[in-house]
Amino acid sequence: MERIENHFEKLCSFYVSDWHLVTMILPYINKEINKKANIVTILENDLEENIKTMLSKLRLRNEKEITEINWKSVDINQKENISNKVMQVLSNQKELNIIFINGKKEYIEESNCMILEELKKLSTELKNVNFKIVNCYEVTDFNGNIKEILDNHDKILNTSGEKEIGEIFEGYSKISDVG
Repeated sequence: MERIENHFEKLCSFYVSDWHLVTMILPYINKEINKKANIVTILENDLEENIKTMLSKLRLRNEKEITEINWKSVDINQKENISNKVMQVLSNQKELNIIFINGKKEYIEESNCMILEELKKLSTELKNVNFKIVNCYEVTDFNGNIKEILDNHDKILNTSGEKEIGEIFEGYSKISDVG
């Protein structure tokens, strides 16, 4: 597990609607594709139509690559779906791999557990592979658990990009940061 943690970063994001999520992640994904990142999704909510509509209104350099990402929802009750997603990440042999997960807190937590299980099985194959998991939470789903969510992530993603959590939530300190 230590080997995986050295190459693993978790980001969180919060959205109020699928349109808000798409508006927030498209510029980030476009930028990361420019850096040659591999993007994989595990989505509770299907975003395909929203992505297509938004891309038709924008002029993004990587439009073709973005449309090739699977924006359909994934049933995590079929464990092979997550295994296939992890294998999809590894088969591209890119230095940076980003897995976007959207949905309710339970879906995100279950997806994260399953991803870590798969990565543990493959830890010997992960020598120079870096992972970012971007957990995108529906704000209507959690009741004041934002501190718990923030404590389980390294950074936050919002409309201005990837940020330190303290930059967005002034005065925030992670439980492990408190002496």
